[in-house]
Amino acid sequence: MHLPLILLATVGTCLGLLMAAATGTHPAQLDTPSRLPTHQRQKRHWIWNQMHIEEEKNTSLPHHVGKIISSENRKNTKYVLRGEAADKIFRVNEVTGDVFAFERLDREKTSQYHLTALIVDKNTNKELEPPSNFLIKVYDVNDNWPVFTHPFFNASVSEMSAAVYDVNDNWPVFTHPFFNASVSEMSAAGTSVFQLTAVDADDPTVAEHTTVMYHILKGDEYFGISNSGLVFTKVNNLDRETQAKYEVVVEAQDVQGLRGDSGTTTVLITLEDINDNFPIFTQTNYVFTVPEDIRVGSPLGSLFVEDPDEPQHRMTKYSIVQGEFRDTFTIQTDPAHNEGIIKPTKPLDYERIQQYSFTIEATDPTINLRYSSSVSAKNKARVTIHVTDVDEPPVFQKPFYHFQLQENLKKPLIGSVQAVDPDAARRSIGYFIRRTSDKGQFFQISKQGNIYNEKEVDREVTPWYNLTVEAKELDSRGNPTGKESIVQVHIEVLDVNDNPPKFAKPYEPTVCENAEKGTLVVQILATDADITPKNVKFKFSLNTQDSNFTLTDNHDNTANITVKYGQFDREHTKVHHLPVLISDNGRPSLTGTSTLTVTVCKCNEHGEATFCNGKLYQGYNIIPVLVAIFLCILTITVIMVLLFLRRRLRKQDRAHGKSVPEIHEQLVSYDEEGGGEMDTTSSPGELGDMAAVIEVKKDEADQDSSGLPYDTLHLFDYEGSESIAESLSSLGTGSSDSDIDYDFLNDWGPRFKMLAELYSTDSPEELLY
Repeated sequence: MHLPLILLATVGTCLGLLMAAATGTHPAQLDTPSRLPTHQRQKRHWIWNQMHIEEEKNTSLPHHVGKIISSENRKNTKYVLRGEAADKIFRVNEVTGDVFAFERLDREKTSQYHLTALIVDKNTNKELEPPSNFLIKVYDVNDNWPVFTHPFFNASVSEMSAAVYDVNDNWPVFTHPFFNASVSEMSAAGTSVFQLTAVDADDPTVAEHTTVMYHILKGDEYFGISNSGLVFTKVNNLDRETQAKYEVVVEAQDVQGLRGDSGTTTVLITLEDINDNFPIFTQTNYVFTVPEDIRVGSPLGSLFVEDPDEPQHRMTKYSIVQGEFRDTFTIQTDPAHNEGIIKPTKPLDYERIQQYSFTIEATDPTINLRYSSSVSAKNKARVTIHVTDVDEPPVFQKPFYHFQLQENLKKPLIGSVQAVDPDAARRSIGYFIRRTSDKGQFFQISKQGNIYNEKEVDREVTPWYNLTVEAKELDSRGNPTGKESIVQVHIEVLDVNDNPPKFAKPYEPTVCENAEKGTLVVQILATDADITPKNVKFKFSLNTQDSNFTLTDNHDNTANITVKYGQFDREHTKVHHLPVLISDNGRPSLTGTSTLTVTVCKCNEHGEATFCNGKLYQGYNIIPVLVAIFLCILTITVIMVLLFLRRRLRKQDRAHGKSVPEIHEQLVSYDEEGGGEMDTTSSPGELGDMAAVIEVKKDEADQDSSGLPYDTLHLFDYEGSESIAESLSSLGTGSSDSDIDYDFLNDWGPRFKMLAELYSTDSPEELLY
């Protein structure tokens, strides 16, 4: 019984040693930037693959371990290794950076080595880049047999248990049959692309039962895979424009599988575009034809380029690099289509230049020159622009004209405007003034463009005249061709001293009838309709001395009117008219007379006017007057309302006093025969034919809902009977059967001439019309 227990303990101890050994045989992990996440790139100076080597290799020494690369590698640099094992076990090639092991290694003694990589100048040994630490791991091989930790073991068990040991009977499988990954084109070799992981269903605690080895079955010329399943690039020149997608088939194999089975998956790798291609013109020569009257800034043609990069990386910039007319045109980029739009920056003139030619260039300022090849010569092209002639309107020599004209003067020549035909035909030009700009028709223009005035102008009425002059192109017969231009002509009217001075405003001065001598009545100011200079001086004087007023000139363009003697007789004269003479100092000097009307008023004890010429002034009690006016207005309003009501009541009474038939229609009684008809007089007791007809018509009207209202229906076609004059119609009265002589109508005068001709015995053919 003890022997099976001892054997079971011995087997368990061996398995434990094997598991302990397995934990130290996992492949080393990369201590490089390739451990970064799959889709990220970082700028790095040191580049190397994973450093590892198997222990106890049987091949000849030295053994190649790996390679270190620095971006600072130049002709005058060398690689150097530092560390305990440097230059003893491991050495580096100074030029290529290849690392070699010069001894066979034992993982059970040292499982990994820490080294430092440097790149220095050959001459000065100065470090050109910060040192980088890396790790070389030693892979284990099965070169040790299991041993027990003790020669004897004592054990006891109270009950027996059985354990099921794993057999490596499962191969690794991937979680998905397909994976999608992406990496930027032109990425450096060793750039991480995607992390793959295969799952093994065996017991991970048993040595090497779940150890997976990855291999690339398809696509290994461009991509590689590490033992940890990290897919990375192997080349530096993956170009999206050459090949945008790659299909990489990866195999995951069990290290020591029962049958060596494996799982596979496919990784679809897409290259992401970078801006690494220059735009290229689709043509070497572009020819455009445009009319000379094309507007500045309007597009005249488009330039096209080919850029194999994706649209978001197409940033073409067009420029004119050669040609003497570079300042005449500009090229703007259409961001939607990456086209170059040529636009003129100046007006084109066929008569001056018929053809423009220049060299253009297409560049991309955002391109990454690190990945781009040399600039192709195809990014330049030649542009030729032909200008065609257009019948243009006349062109004035100036954008506007300014002339001066003295008022009150007819001038044969105020100024001249000049326009020419810019075309080669050089047609003659006719000038006209738009009458809408010269409503008073003061000005005229000759065939030569000379402007003159037929009427005198007054600056005080209109100081400026803004004329619109038309220049029309004329054919050989002198008729307008339809081409015309306009220009503004500003005529400034110069001032002359032609207006005498006058009061600056209307004055209505008053004076108390008991005013004392020297009392100030009013202070007057003067103005002049002419342009008043700064040094203008007005002189004031009274035209008469026979008055109770005196004028004092203040010599500051003002004058005072004061009481000369005092005391006025209001009953004798209520209003005094004072003619005031005002003179200016212009050339020539002009004098004007303005009449000042002074009203004599009654004043209170404070000298305040209370009543002047029938007008009430402040201080007089006008409340009774206002009350009286209000009462009068109220009385008139009441009377008008009463009259209106009385008239309305009378109308209502008349309406109530009539019968219904009288309201609908009034029958009028006549006392005379109407031209021989029967007497229309009818009595209520004797209804004749007319009464019967009226009743019939009334009934018809009452029954006809579509007709007019009954009280408007007054048309009857009944003529009556027993008239001794019979019909008054003139039809048929001209027949020869009549024995009545109507010649007496000729004696009745010109008013009966037509009637006499109608009843004449002569034949109708002899009547004169």
